[in-house]
Amino acid sequence: MAVRMHDMRSRDETIIAPGRSPECSPPRRRRTAALAFTALAVTAAGILGSAAAPATAFVDAAAAPLPTAGAAGAADRGGVVTAERLDVLSAAQVRAVLTAAGFDADPAILRLGVVSYRLVYRTIDPHGLPTTASGLLALPATDARRLRVVSYTHGTETARADAPSTATDLAADGWGQAPALTYAAAGFAAAAPDYLGLGVGPGPHPWMDVPSEVTASLDLLRATRLFLATQGRTVDPRILVTGFSQGASAATGLATALRSGADPALRLGALAPVSGAYDLRSVELPALLDGRVEWPYGVGYTAYLLVAFNRLHHLYDTPAEVFRDPSVEALFDGEHSGERFVAGLPASIDALLTPRGAELVHHPRGRFAAALAVADATCATPPGPQPPPVPVRLYVGGADTQVPRANSEHCRTALRGHGIDAPIVDLGAGVDHLGSNRAGTAAVVRWLLTPGGPR
Repeated sequence: MAVRMHDMRSRDETIIAPGRSPECSPPRRRRTAALAFTALAVTAAGILGSAAAPATAFVDAAAAPLPTAGAAGAADRGGVVTAERLDVLSAAQVRAVLTAAGFDADPAILRLGVVSYRLVYRTIDPHGLPTTASGLLALPATDARRLRVVSYTHGTETARADAPSTATDLAADGWGQAPALTYAAAGFAAAAPDYLGLGVGPGPHPWMDVPSEVTASLDLLRATRLFLATQGRTVDPRILVTGFSQGASAATGLATALRSGADPALRLGALAPVSGAYDLRSVELPALLDGRVEWPYGVGYTAYLLVAFNRLHHLYDTPAEVFRDPSVEALFDGEHSGERFVAGLPASIDALLTPRGAELVHHPRGRFAAALAVADATCATPPGPQPPPVPVRLYVGGADTQVPRANSEHCRTALRGHGIDAPIVDLGAGVDHLGSNRAGTAAVVRWLLTPGGPR
């Protein structure tokens, strides 16, 4: 089986990340065949309707007085705990990283250098308790004092080191930061949350828990606003929201939160998710189980679905109840990636599941059914009160075998029921799931820059 970056991908770039050298790059394992899953996500809310600038244009995060919070609570969410500058890249260096990662590097669009940071900030966990999370903030190297913000939520990673703010070895693999670098080089401030339990955040990642993905995303936007204030800069309140795969459903959840007034200082400017599984129970889960989503993706996604839901909803007492090989559960400890991950997966759904596990996924009941029902409401919940309706586009790859197009078609139908026009944009007949992240990033940034468009 050929393996590719992001889902099962093999990378062997030998370029040196701009602004770094092999000797000074922080240690990070090279990803070979790293698995990142499709946008299977649950949400309690639906959706709406050139060279770097001189150093004097930026405040060094290590020296900046950072707004902080005490014990995290509702009023403290988004407080900046730490901020670490990661890279200072010229426009040419950004384009070199993007080219090596297979992303579009059009110099007519990507004209600016980028300064990137890792922010650690205060947020809440799925139970509403205080915790911290990390995220990548990529800023355009300009003297602009007011910035439009793009929130980009990433596709699933099984290893915490592969999240945007910790995927810092751009020489080995620029995939994790490529979308954020794209938006920043085009003039936007790009905020890319790692999610809970990824990056340098504590605990396991609550995969598919869109409510916590939303709070992590919203609180990174708050942290971004506070951090930029230390540089004498402000943010435009109209947030441009996008995301890929798992992050597509996180994006739709964030859009609803913004439209519903989750933060009075922020509102939704546009929504453009890419390759999302918006209908988990009736479209995505059947495709995982009947073989339409090929190995190892279907097996990996199904296993992660059970492990992640069990962490939040207690579906089983021991992994032996649902997995023929109980050691499968250990693959989702946040440390397994690439070939180690793939090697631990059974050869088929039948080899993965016990009779009880098979019954659970084929005929969901109880807590599992309730969680899937939340996922099915992703596009069906009426939009929040924010007037007027904002522009929405749903992007898909024409050759995506991991997330069937029917997901977006069902979402579009649900949105139309609320009077929201959400056209599906096909990125091309030959664009597969991974390719839709590359092509989608290029398409979305151009849409945002269109004169008279959502910007």
